[in-house]
Amino acid sequence: MGIRDDVNTLGRTLGVVLKEQEGEEFFRLVERTRALVREVRAGGDDAELRTMIAGLPEEDASNLARAFTWYFQLVNLAEEHERVRVLRAQGGVRSQSLEQALTDLKAQGLSARQAEDLLDRLELELTFTAHPTEMRRRTVRHHLLDVANDLPDMNLPDTGTEALERIAAHVEALWHTPELRHLKPTVLDEVKGGLHYVGSIARALPLLQRDLQRAFRQVYGQDTAARLPLRFSSWMGGDRDGNPFVTPGATRQALELHRARARELLLERISLAFTHLSQEEESQEEEGQGSYRQELRQLHDAVRDGQPVELLPRLEKLAARLQAEGQQRTAEQLLTPLLTIARTFGQHLVSLDIREHSGQTEKAIAALLAAAGVEANYLGLPEHARQELLTRELRSRRPLWPAGEEWPEELETVLGPIREVQAAARTAGPRAFGHYVISMAESVSDVLEPLLLAREVGFRVLPVPLFETLDDLTRAPQIVWELLSIPEYRAVLGEDVQEIMLGYSDSNKDAGFLAANWALHEAQRKISDVCRRAGVRWRFFHGRGTSIGRGGGPASRAILGQPAGTIDAGLRITEQGEALADKYSHPVMARRNLEQALYGMILAAARPASDPPAAWVDAMTRAAHSSAQAYRTFVHDPDFLAFYEKVTPIHEISRLNIASRPVRRPGAPTLNNLRAIPWVMSWTQNRLNLPGWYGLAEGLHTIGLDTAREMYAGWPFFRSMLDNAQMSLAKSDLLIFAEYLGLVDDTDGNRRLAQHLQDRYAQTVQAVQEVVGAELMANEPRLRESISLRNPYIDPIHRIQVELLRRSRSHEGGLDELETPLMLTLQGIAAGVRNTG
Repeated sequence: MGIRDDVNTLGRTLGVVLKEQEGEEFFRLVERTRALVREVRAGGDDAELRTMIAGLPEEDASNLARAFTWYFQLVNLAEEHERVRVLRAQGGVRSQSLEQALTDLKAQGLSARQAEDLLDRLELELTFTAHPTEMRRRTVRHHLLDVANDLPDMNLPDTGTEALERIAAHVEALWHTPELRHLKPTVLDEVKGGLHYVGSIARALPLLQRDLQRAFRQVYGQDTAARLPLRFSSWMGGDRDGNPFVTPGATRQALELHRARARELLLERISLAFTHLSQEEESQEEEGQGSYRQELRQLHDAVRDGQPVELLPRLEKLAARLQAEGQQRTAEQLLTPLLTIARTFGQHLVSLDIREHSGQTEKAIAALLAAAGVEANYLGLPEHARQELLTRELRSRRPLWPAGEEWPEELETVLGPIREVQAAARTAGPRAFGHYVISMAESVSDVLEPLLLAREVGFRVLPVPLFETLDDLTRAPQIVWELLSIPEYRAVLGEDVQEIMLGYSDSNKDAGFLAANWALHEAQRKISDVCRRAGVRWRFFHGRGTSIGRGGGPASRAILGQPAGTIDAGLRITEQGEALADKYSHPVMARRNLEQALYGMILAAARPASDPPAAWVDAMTRAAHSSAQAYRTFVHDPDFLAFYEKVTPIHEISRLNIASRPVRRPGAPTLNNLRAIPWVMSWTQNRLNLPGWYGLAEGLHTIGLDTAREMYAGWPFFRSMLDNAQMSLAKSDLLIFAEYLGLVDDTDGNRRLAQHLQDRYAQTVQAVQEVVGAELMANEPRLRESISLRNPYIDPIHRIQVELLRRSRSHEGGLDELETPLMLTLQGIAAGVRNTG
């Protein structure tokens, strides 16, 4: 039995439920719609389909969208089950595995000691962030999880009938369960949603640790003490940039949830180890040591009561005792799971970052300096004067705010979160807090300001500048050099790693796909040189989304595409919303995705620093310029903004309850203050996927075909970029985009922009295919097949969305009564297309 059989079985189950719950007439409507969209896909006339969709009452339109959305939710489960089935059936050395990574290291000439040293200096940190496309309610997720758990038994002779009955029951319950939130999700809702996936990750980690130990033994013929170079962090509850709902209280609640979940994981694992470690030691009485169970009981009680405890040293001592007694298997099989969870999650679970906009930190510093009588007009000072003042104050230990006096609201909102992570670090250990990320970092003073803010609280933070726009990425190497040249800053940094965050989203929205990718490449290369010259270890933090326009695509491919010599202390990568569900909802998938990311990081880190050929650098520099020029000319066209607001559902997205964060930064609505996530999401809804390819044709034309082919064959960065563009272009669909063009007013400007986009898409597809020497996605047949299978079933949801948009825009306030069905179409398209944000 394969995926097609599973999809057919689940589809029939949904059909039975629809017929029973909504009646034969509605079931016939679903089947007729399915048949009509297939005919249109095959080149048939769409008159009947248009007439039928246009005549649907709101309730039928809503139910029809729901029916196809549930089909995709079930298809996604079937695809996940197929991936799990394939992974479990694989034998030998799996591609992109830890054993493959070590095999490649050995082939490159690395000794066992050198391989261990490499693993010791690396760390892959995955950072959970909230995302509006992951908008399913927890109740819905639980039903889907139960269906997923029954899928393996669905086709077995002994259990199939009962498993299908349970699946049908859940599908029936889901049909009558509201999929949508009536209220905008709170920050706490987002935190809970992210933590939902910790359970399957926790089940995968001990297996990965054993994979590493066995792979090392297999490749190098000896045991290793190397630990899994992996940790987790989160922005949910700490990301204040533009989100007024991330208050100090919300930060406190997030940290409390982290500690509670960590306690659950530890108690579960300690109890399991207590059950397994029943042996007594021969040397126990002579050394005055208690039994393993006595030690585990003490740890259990301390964790249960929330007491700070030296968890890792005591567990590592237990492991050493077992090994000294010759019980290597017991240590590896029965204690490693607990030890791995303790190492990775500790009593803190994940490290919470604070992210704040540089504009807010500078206002808080201005208030502090004014209150202390140091500087009345900090905001009016030029950059050099700001730096001079800040470094002078950092040399001093005196607080700026009068002792004992409460902070005013404008200071409480900025200083309060620092106070909360300080309290959590006392209780759950220093890793309860991660870093202080400064978004829209444009200067050295932006990075120095959080140091002074943290001093007011009496807490040390390590600031991470986030460079987001094209100009900021270009200036970033100079800013980092100036920063690392300041003795007062170096004193705070000490021997720690300097993190630098690179934003994929705003740079893409600012300059387009190719120019943003090249700016990120060059920023990494030049910042790495700066840190190397300054004698500082560094780590890049990649703010990737799931869509290609926001740095998405397979993690291992993206990591291997990094410039050689730029991975020093490891990598940080954001994992957003739907990516969490796609990668970590099942332990087998979690294990596979984590090992692939680790594989990419290990091999990329082993590559020595080297610059690409000068001719290629020159070609990309010229291509980026022409590409950015074409992109900016298009989005700054006088007719563009009105066209964009009609041809995408961006206006509707901004009013719907899909995330706690507003879709725009403060100020009058403009393209500049629109956040990148809704920008990308709006283009995936209409299936043009513009942020994932626009401007690429101009860039490739500038490079020239022969040179581009050489670059694709010999340059991992360029290959990764074009392969990602292939995915974005393959998921685009001009047949569907044409439906959204029907929402646009018939003016000369709109007709010109519509024709331009359709022509430019065709030109880009042709240019990419000429460079790669094949049709789109020819090297990924399974993904190509998945796209072709899904397209006919997404079509009805697109057409319903277009009709509902037409109705809601035809009269004032129309969205209110159509909000639920419109939201259902947004969710359905996101489920069908995937990689939407």
